[in-house]
Formats: sequence, structure tokens, C-alpha cells
Amino acid sequence: MARLLGYLLVLAVLAYGLWPYYTVFRLDDAVREAEPEALAPFVDLAAIQANYAARLNTPVPAFEPPGGPGADQVVLWLKTNLARLGDAALDQAITLEWVQNSIREAARRTTESRPALFMDAIDFAFFESWNRFVIRVGPLGSETHVVLGLVGTDWRIVDLVH
Repeated sequence: MARLLGYLLVLAVLAYGLWPYYTVFRLDDAVREAEPEALAPFVDLAAIQANYAARLNTPVPAFEPPGGPGADQVVLWLKTNLARLGDAALDQAITLEWVQNSIREAARRTTESRPALFMDAIDFAFFESWNRFVIRVGPLGSETHVVLGLVGTDWRIVDLVH
């Protein structure tokens, strides 16, 4: 009986360890879809908006991107307009379409395969803690981090850092 319980425990730990990787495979398909709504089951927009709001309220200038094209411009726009527009700026700028475009752009910058697939662009993916899984798209120095968090019973994108 103890051996059976041991096997079940090992099986449960393996299943838990593979669970976010399975989500990443499903996320890859959703990113390729034409409609951003395909990402809805994989994205916690409120958490992403809260993380960006927390970053924008910190006085650390290192957060500001160098002003390149794409998603970095959203951050600069938010930084300059957040005081004037408040949370409405986050609601308008950080949408499912923005998440999809940010992931696609990160993949495009990183991989030479066309169409640029999210899975091909992943350089590193592993647990940061028991309920947080970090995916690094691109090499160190020019990476984008897609952070999955365990929200209820699903792994969802809770942060996107350029």
C-alpha cells in the first residue's frame, strides 16, 4: 500500500510539473489565432494592469524602455499619461490585442522562422515558485518575460515584461 501511495505521489508531482508546459503549448495556438479573444482563457488582464500600474508608480527609471517600436511605446505612453488619465489609460492600452501583439512581436524579434511561433522563440521556461511560471522569450538582454500564475485551477498570463 505504501508503494502505491508513493507511486501516486510521484505521478501527482510529475503531472503538476508538466501542467504549465501544457498550457504553454495551448497558449502557442491561441497566439497564432487571428482574433485576440482566443487568448482570453489564458490571460488575466486585471493582474497585468495591476502589475503595470505598480511598475509605473515606482520611481525606478530603469523600467522605462529605450523608445523602440512596438509594445515599448505603450509603456512610454502610459508613463506620460497615467497621472492625467488614471486607470482608464491602463484599461485602454493593456488589452487582449496588446497582449497578443506583444507576444507576437517578441517572437518575431527572437526567431528567424516565419511565421514566428511563440514556441520557437522560448529561450527558457521554468517555475519561479509553486504558483508562478516564467517564460523567457529571447536571449538575456533583449528578452520578454511572459509570467504565468496559477489563478484558481488554470495557469494564466499575469504579467508581461519587456
